[in-house]
Amino acid sequence: MGDIENYLLEEAFAIEQSGEMPEVAYHESLYFLTKDKDGPCLRLREEQFLPLKKAVIQRYIAIIHRDLIPENRDKQIYRGVERCVANWQRLNTFCQRTGMDVNPVREEVKAALISFLNREVMDCRDGNRASCINCKTTRLEEFLEDLGLDSGELAEGWQSLCLL
Repeated sequence: MGDIENYLLEEAFAIEQSGEMPEVAYHESLYFLTKDKDGPCLRLREEQFLPLKKAVIQRYIAIIHRDLIPENRDKQIYRGVERCVANWQRLNTFCQRTGMDVNPVREEVKAALISFLNREVMDCRDGNRASCINCKTTRLEEFLEDLGLDSGELAEGWQSLCLL
């Protein structure tokens, strides 16, 4: 493996481990790799950016999933469905801007959302907990539509979990 590949792998790893804004880490990596006087000053072809772009997508998926895992609802790391929707929109925007296809992960996010919301309905219906849904029904409906999800796939009563 050459030096360029090693640099790209290291930067992709850094992006995948980055915080809430993987796209910021992506641009920092691009700067470091190509323009930073302390960096390698590489001249990269467009296709060489692919591992970095994939790392951004993987990081967004990880933080979206974090907020769709029922066991995380009571943990400090949990940000809620509102943040999940915002991260999905950021992921879409990143993919559109960089020519990446978001469709391969759409089904994964859709399945996670269905599972999460159905579990939330069940837990709240049984009186085991108050709803953790921190967005309005209209916002969640837009998210469902963007994912291509029919609200009929969700447990009855999901709308009552949302903020007014």
